[in-house]
Amino acid sequence: MRLLIAEQQHSAYAALLQQAEPALELCVGNTLAKLSQHAAGCELWLGQPDLLAGLLRQGFKPRWLQSTWAGITPLLAADLPRDYCLSRAVGIFGQLMAEYLLTYLLAHERQLLARVASQQQLHWDERAPNGLAGRRLLLVGCGEIGAQVAQLLAPFGLQLFGIASHARVQAPFQQVLGLAQLAKQAAQADYLINLLSDTPGTAGLFNAALFAQMKPSAVFINAGRGAAVVDADLLAALARGQLAGAVLDVCRSEPLPAEHPFWTAPRLLLTGHSAAPTLPAPMVELFLRNLRAYRAGTPLRGQVEFARGY
Repeated sequence: MRLLIAEQQHSAYAALLQQAEPALELCVGNTLAKLSQHAAGCELWLGQPDLLAGLLRQGFKPRWLQSTWAGITPLLAADLPRDYCLSRAVGIFGQLMAEYLLTYLLAHERQLLARVASQQQLHWDERAPNGLAGRRLLLVGCGEIGAQVAQLLAPFGLQLFGIASHARVQAPFQQVLGLAQLAKQAAQADYLINLLSDTPGTAGLFNAALFAQMKPSAVFINAGRGAAVVDADLLAALARGQLAGAVLDVCRSEPLPAEHPFWTAPRLLLTGHSAAPTLPAPMVELFLRNLRAYRAGTPLRGQVEFARGY
């Protein structure tokens, strides 16, 4: 069985897979020119959706494609085939995402950036810090990643509320409400966090009307998808003091163009799509688990329904 590995870190993936599944014949690369030399003879593909979408566009197609990203938007383009098995990366990002969010929640409460500025100014900064206990956090997106994030943040005493496609009981959230309740819940939040995937229903969800509902002391964090935010509306909200700050891990265009106003916006921090990177070791574990299911003809973990987009 031949496996095509289309990854910038293809050497790390190959080493792990050779040790775990020596019978697999591996073909690796990180450019379309290299990958297209092997694609036709590989029924299994593992790798980045952006690279693999290029192969599909050239007319190659696998029997099964395992994405190394949680997001699979490049593979859902209208001109690409959908008559193959596709699975996305799931179950390997929750702790990394929770650590990312905790970093910036604590940085805000402890006024980290202000203290750095004070040190640069040789000013002894004795302002009293705040804490997370009692803060109201609204997590928009309560799927697998959101659920694990909530579990890991719960011990810090946050009031955890969620927004999902429909209302449900889900521990440790105090409430998980439907998307129609987003504006009402955002108005009460100290932290509004987006973890939603990129679908037509989430495009432009975070806009002027929503930001106008929020408390001026609230912080917005986008670790989901850039298309969920109306850029101009967020910039205006920050300029008007409708938000205390924003942390953006994702943007509509990445890398962010040098002329984009996000670079110089007040109280906005860019983190360069670093929230929850795909690490080779857990990704290989997921692939091997799905490989066993693929051979057995049983459903794969993270198997995509093309009609839903995830």
